[in-house]
Amino acid sequence: MRLNFINKNKMSKKKNTKKADNFQDVENALTKTEQYIEENQKTLSTIVLILIVVVAGYFAYLKFYVKPLEEEAASQMFVAEQYFEKDSFNLAINGDGNYLGFIDIIDEYGVTKSANLAQYYAGISYLKLGQYEEAIDYLKDFDSDDHIIAPIALGSIGDAYSELGDNDEAISYYLKAAKTNSNKFTTPMYLMKAAKAYEANDDYQNSLDIYNDIKNNYPKDKNARFIEKYITRAELNIEK
Repeated sequence: MRLNFINKNKMSKKKNTKKADNFQDVENALTKTEQYIEENQKTLSTIVLILIVVVAGYFAYLKFYVKPLEEEAASQMFVAEQYFEKDSFNLAINGDGNYLGFIDIIDEYGVTKSANLAQYYAGISYLKLGQYEEAIDYLKDFDSDDHIIAPIALGSIGDAYSELGDNDEAISYYLKAAKTNSNKFTTPMYLMKAAKAYEANDDYQNSLDIYNDIKNNYPKDKNARFIEKYITRAELNIEK
């Protein structure tokens, strides 16, 4: 019994010693921190002041420069959007002499959301006009997380590459479009385009895999009505 008491007593002393050492380490760390702050107080104050100025400047930039510019850009782009909706793509891109076109919006209002959207409109306009390289350039500069517009922009890049005869790049962008914000509208549409591009490359196995994907996962899509025909065609070509 006495031996157990002695052992317990030793263990208790070790624990207390360890706790004391830990407290001492914390106290030393706090002391060093306080000492560092005291020695570098002027430098730290300058850094804090700079951060405050930068943050305040940024919010002032957004409020007094970007916001009014956003409103002006949106107003200026209204006519170009009307031309776009009427399929007057040259006027939409270049303006009509009285109102700015999408290219002007991009150049003059580059920091705004309207300028970013103008990249999309300009890219689609060039695609419709058959100027595929220009379409690719503008659509690649467009950035969006919209559930419909984002995949359409990627898919349109695929369309441009397809028109240029570059099926590999077309497939790459069609698959990106299909995977971006997956939905029942754009996903099966771009899967179908990817499958046909695979066929154009004589890659019938990949096209067959995609046709089966559409059949199994998007049975209500308009392409699914004829999917058996495409599946049969791909299977026949694989067997050759």
